[in-house]
Amino acid sequence: MRTLIAEGHAVRCLLRPTSKTDRIDGTSCERAVGDVRDLASVQAAIDGCDAVIHLASLSAWDQIDSPLMGDVVVGGTRNVLDAARARPGTRVVFVSSILAINASSEPHEFDESAEWTVPDRRLSYSRCKRAAEAMCMAAVADGVPVVVVNPAEVYGPNDTALITACNLIDFAKSKPVLVCNGGTSVVYLDDVALAIVRALERGRSGHRYILGGANLSVKQIAQLCLELLGQHKRIVRVPNGLFKVITAVATRLRIPLPYNPHIVPYATKFWFVSSAKAQRELGVSFRSARDTLAPTLDWLKQSGRIA
Repeated sequence: MRTLIAEGHAVRCLLRPTSKTDRIDGTSCERAVGDVRDLASVQAAIDGCDAVIHLASLSAWDQIDSPLMGDVVVGGTRNVLDAARARPGTRVVFVSSILAINASSEPHEFDESAEWTVPDRRLSYSRCKRAAEAMCMAAVADGVPVVVVNPAEVYGPNDTALITACNLIDFAKSKPVLVCNGGTSVVYLDDVALAIVRALERGRSGHRYILGGANLSVKQIAQLCLELLGQHKRIVRVPNGLFKVITAVATRLRIPLPYNPHIVPYATKFWFVSSAKAQRELGVSFRSARDTLAPTLDWLKQSGRIA
């Protein structure tokens, strides 16, 4: 939002009546009340707009298996595309995720052309994002200009909902720190915001663009987090099979865990990606893992969420 405005775009934001607006308060954006699940309100919101950036989704780990995921991600995308289809020339940027690209059991880097090879019975977020992407490509065939962007695991200050900052809090407060065999690409919030704007301006319709920085294992993320915090604690890597058993038993017996159990099906895979295409075609860059996590940890300390 703030990056769009700073780049000279006039912005209208679709908000539910219950939406928290603290992050956009004080900006010049126009507000439209509605819900991405309601086609009429989506149509009203985009009336007079040249483009739509669609990033409505459930993304908190506690909501990752919500029965509403399909309605919001898949149904919401259908409504956005239908509304755009009725307004020829309306450009759409769909914000997907690297969790829709592909994953592996050992480190392997994927790009936008990767074929999905992962059984996704337990990956409801991945499944819904992939279904929404398929709808985007079908809309392109119908003449709707749609660009898809796939951000990696996004970190940054002011993550008041603790979407990803919760991972760093777990590392900071656990002793010892338990990790599994998996990993992901991490990326800074401001870099993603600018890349989305560039995708709107320069992205090729029908194309995906991965927005990701450094690829790190879960253990490497934990090590960097502890180093930046000046903490010296033991990190224990638990075999994935045992990690899943511990999580299942503890969840069934309602035993507290030092991590969110919903993260396990994702954290036990490697979501390593290349952002070369986005850098080349969108003219963007992504900062290092250290420069991604440090500001987030500083904000967590300043806000009293970690010591």
